[in-house]
Amino acid sequence: MTSLIKKNASGHADDGDANLLINEVVGVPGGIGESARQRRAAAYDSFLRGLLPAREGVALLAVGGLGRRQCAPYSDLDLVLLHAGVPGTDELAASVWYPIWDAGLRLDHSVRTVAEALSVAQDDVKVALGLLDARLVVGDQALADALISTAADHWRRTAVRHLPGLREVTTSRWQAHGELAFLLEGDLKEAAGGLRDVGLLRAISAAGITDALRPAVRAAHLRLLDTRDALHQQVGRRVDRLVAQEGDGVATLLGLEDRDALLRRVAGDARTVSHALDDAFRAADRLRSGRSRGGNDRPARRPVARDVVEHDGELVLARTAIGARPDPSLSLRVAAASATTRIPIARATCEWLAAYCPPLSAPWPAEARAALITLLGAGPGLVPAWETCDRYGLVDGWLPEWTRLRSLPQHNPVHRFTLDRHLVQTAHEASRHAREVERPDLLLLGALLHDIGKGLPGDHSTVGVPVAQAVATRVGLPAPEVELIGKLVRLHLLLPDVATRRDLADPVTIASVAEAVGDTGTLDLLHALVRADAAATGPAAWSDWKGRLVAELVARVRTALDTGVLPEPPAPDPELLAGPLPVVHLTGDRVSVAAADRRGLLATVAGCLALHRLEVISADASAVDGRALVECRVQPRYGLPPDPVPLRADLRRAVAGDVSVTQRLRGRALASRGGGAAPRVVWHREAATDAVLLELRAADAAGLLYRVACALDEAGALVRAARISTLGADVVDAFYLVGGWPDDATRARLEAAVLAAV
Repeated sequence: MTSLIKKNASGHADDGDANLLINEVVGVPGGIGESARQRRAAAYDSFLRGLLPAREGVALLAVGGLGRRQCAPYSDLDLVLLHAGVPGTDELAASVWYPIWDAGLRLDHSVRTVAEALSVAQDDVKVALGLLDARLVVGDQALADALISTAADHWRRTAVRHLPGLREVTTSRWQAHGELAFLLEGDLKEAAGGLRDVGLLRAISAAGITDALRPAVRAAHLRLLDTRDALHQQVGRRVDRLVAQEGDGVATLLGLEDRDALLRRVAGDARTVSHALDDAFRAADRLRSGRSRGGNDRPARRPVARDVVEHDGELVLARTAIGARPDPSLSLRVAAASATTRIPIARATCEWLAAYCPPLSAPWPAEARAALITLLGAGPGLVPAWETCDRYGLVDGWLPEWTRLRSLPQHNPVHRFTLDRHLVQTAHEASRHAREVERPDLLLLGALLHDIGKGLPGDHSTVGVPVAQAVATRVGLPAPEVELIGKLVRLHLLLPDVATRRDLADPVTIASVAEAVGDTGTLDLLHALVRADAAATGPAAWSDWKGRLVAELVARVRTALDTGVLPEPPAPDPELLAGPLPVVHLTGDRVSVAAADRRGLLATVAGCLALHRLEVISADASAVDGRALVECRVQPRYGLPPDPVPLRADLRRAVAGDVSVTQRLRGRALASRGGGAAPRVVWHREAATDAVLLELRAADAAGLLYRVACALDEAGALVRAARISTLGADVVDAFYLVGGWPDDATRARLEAAVLAAV
């Protein structure tokens, strides 16, 4: 239908005015649930019947939510004024539409004859779907029946032809709105697995292609409708996006414990809808391909694995597997076959496996363990195969711990997936690095289990170790490999944390990591796991500079493990040690400066870089042959890198003591400060060879390094190195202060100076 939402005659157009008028003019009740939606539909019907005078050859039809009697508290009205070519239709339409606008209601409307409506439906599949929900509100019953029955018959005859195009449109919508199951703020209507997809399932069922609206889908649909009702009631206007600030209120209205419980329920319902739609589209594909082959040309059965055959584009069980007592590893072998061939498992096969496949013994037989590793290492086929098995409860049979992990939200904004999907996605990403490690099987299993401690009290890297080891033991790994799985879980954040927060040139840093890792085989596993974890988390979790820092740390630790000798720190840029001062050298993401040996050089360089919208990732300060050296790694805070010519000029002037540059960078850098939780300082006594580590945890802000470096300089501290780690909106900045462990009074003074600068 053509959407024509207009201002009404009284000038009411915004939702706030509509909210005041709906109950007063229309008498639409609020409330959540199916009975409340039915009452709202009845109230709208009663209001609309009073707008259309009795007249032969004219009918007012409701489509959309009102047509289905599924009205949310602040639904739009979708109406068709159907006529048989009677005169005065425009005036009649105006007499209906304007009172609706005057009531403050949003309206999608059209005026058509039966022939016109059918013609538009033939050209526009969205209109064809809309007519499937058409329902007479008031007027000529025979006229309405003619359109409704003809539209339904036309859809049944043409649906298979229309569905490929509809699938393309649907895929574009999914790409625009994401997957509802994995979004912290998803659109309940438009996202994949949302209410719009239920409409597609209803249309596919109406075409007789498959029974798409099975009981689980109907139940999920009702819960999604209830959630939208509660969201409307909580916000007080029409809205479909479940934003974070409304989550707890919506959960309370639905009788749920909190926002997390709400998100888990929505995720489960969205997955049910998405999986059903995948099944329905495949059924349409099979029907279309069957027609192209001819009615008597039956599809062949092709073996793809032991007890598994392909039949008509889906995996089914071989007849011998069904007849005999099934092997407990059968469900895993079917899943592995689906993942490696990228052929979906037939719904009937999943239902049979869920009902008749016996549980696995503990420890697992070797065949089951091999099937699990094959499944985890299948690459792109892993996720859809795992999701299918999870929908039918098969994964709970393999891993009872999965019930706690399923659809668990991860509120850190860098995460794009719920916890369970993140673990499976990490295994998929880990398969890309399988050739880089000695034990790819342990890499894949470690990837699946690395965050299994999340949701339990305490540090997930610690509390997850016994859980992961219990799984590894049940799977049948020998004791040394069980210990290694626990080690991967405990240390899976070690490399990125050290690489971004510690001085990689300090022997203590390398020695501590080498001691924790123990051997190069474990180091390779951790390096692969770090990259897989970051790729599965989302784009904000990784960058080129972080990858380089981690790779540099791995290389230096490998040298220590291979030779037993700690690598020498890298020598300073030789260009800084020659020529007249000051020296400014810009190469790629590196900024190197040499000046006369004086305090405050790090702060000056950091402030000048902030002035040019550059973030400092790491900084090293040293003194060589009477020269003060500062070497930084940088990245643009916004967009493209700055012009190097003015940057070089400002650095030269600033380190030479030009007061105008100092004043300019002070004013600019101090203008932007972070917010959020209170900053905190943490001290580390033995993290460096010749320095004490002061770690600042605070909100990210432009010029933060400059302000803190100035504060430390003014407080009399000498900074040898700084490491800046940005984690979303927060930072963890580590400053290496030259000297021994300070006394309590000195620590308190330095801490106060740093916190005041933040």
